Amino acid sequence: MYTPPAFREDDPAALAAIMREAGLSTLVTSTDEGLVATPLPFILDENEGEFGTLYGHVAKANRQWQLQPTGEALVIFPGPDAYVTPSWYASKREHGKVVPTWNYVAVHAHGPVEFFEDAERLRDVVTRLTLRHEAARAEPWAITDAPERFIDAQLRGIVGLRLPITRLFGKRKMSQNRPEADRAGVAAGLGASEREGDQIVAALVTGKA
Repeated sequence: MYTPPAFREDDPAALAAIMREAGLSTLVTSTDEGLVATPLPFILDENEGEFGTLYGHVAKANRQWQLQPTGEALVIFPGPDAYVTPSWYASKREHGKVVPTWNYVAVHAHGPVEFFEDAERLRDVVTRLTLRHEAARAEPWAITDAPERFIDAQLRGIVGLRLPITRLFGKRKMSQNRPEADRAGVAAGLGASEREGDQIVAALVTGKA
C-alpha cells in the first residue's frame, strides 16, 4: 500500500482499533493459479505475537484454502471513506488548481496463513466471532442456542484459518496535506451529507473522531 508520510498510521492501538472495527475484510493469497481473494470477518487476538494474530474461516467449498500460498497472505481492513469534491476547497476560489480525491482509512496485515479443520478449534473461532458481533444485542444469539448436531454439521462445512501478523501497514488519508481552510471546507461539506459514512469522515478530518 502506497503510504506517503503525511498519511501513515503507525500507532499500534489505532491500527488494532481499525482492524477490530472493520466488519468485512478481504483475505488475499498468491497461488500458482494467480491471486485469490475472499471477503471475510476476522477476530484479532492482540495477545498472540508482536502485531497480533487473525482468526476466521472459509467455506470448505472455497478452493482458496486448498491452493498453496506462494508467500505471505494479505488481509485488507477497510475503514471509513468518502469522496471529496474540489468544490469544498477554499483553494478553488483562490486559484482553481484543485482536483477531486478520496479520503479513507485502511490497514494491510501480512503474514503466513494456516488453514485447519480441527472441530474444536473451529468451534472456538465460530464462538468468538459470534460473541464479537452479538455482544451489543439486547438478546445475543449463541451457537449453543442451536441444536448441537446441527452446529457439528455446520462446522464440517467450513475450514478455519489462523494468520499471525508479521507486517502491518496503516493509512489514514484525511486531507492532512491540504491547507487548514481546505480541510475546514471538506469537513463542512461531508458533515452536511446525509450519508453516515461521510459524516464519520468529516469527524475524522476535524480530529473529533
